[in-house]
Amino acid sequence: MLEIMLFVVFPYVALAIGIVGTIYRYLTNQYSFTTLSSQFLENELQFWSSTLWHYGILPTTFIHLAGFIIPSVMNALHGTPELLYLSELAGKVLGIMALVGAGIMIVRRLTFSKIRAVTSTADWIVLFLLFIQVFFGLILAFTYRWGATWFIHTATPWMNSLAFFSPAPQYVTALPLAHKVHFLTGFLLFAVMPFSRLVHIAAFPFSYMWRRFQLVIWTRRKASS
Repeated sequence: MLEIMLFVVFPYVALAIGIVGTIYRYLTNQYSFTTLSSQFLENELQFWSSTLWHYGILPTTFIHLAGFIIPSVMNALHGTPELLYLSELAGKVLGIMALVGAGIMIVRRLTFSKIRAVTSTADWIVLFLLFIQVFFGLILAFTYRWGATWFIHTATPWMNSLAFFSPAPQYVTALPLAHKVHFLTGFLLFAVMPFSRLVHIAAFPFSYMWRRFQLVIWTRRKASS
């Protein structure tokens, strides 16, 4: 019964809260779709934490999504030992980058009183969950190797079964605890998204990727005689 609650009911509830909550927040307060950056309070650590975090977590997220959506391509990419070794190495490097970035975010907010003052309870919850999510992801990468192979035979069919409303929790209930924590934390993050600054993910300016480059022309007025 507990496994049904965790790996069938909870994912649907988390997704519903995340989607409905995000839409409601947009309709009622769309100007809050922002990271509420504190860069003006401290810049150096903010630069390193943001850079390491985003360059580590974004490719990792896209790789995970590819494993869910196009597992056949993932199978082809890991079809040789050389590609499998490279994917393992890349995943570990990206994961370490993201973990260090998340760690710096936490230290930064603990160290600077001005930043700590503007950090809400939701911010702390999100930071903690992000750190835990990446931490357990690295545990999987270093302890349960060849994740690129077993992932598409466990997590992928489980996620696909949820997507097609035919839940099959047996694919993941037999996995070790670290796997379960990693999966469930991901859904929990989605559920808390509408109530935190993490909601800025839903407002990513995709048009930036194909718009024309902005041209800035400096002009200087001549001094009046």
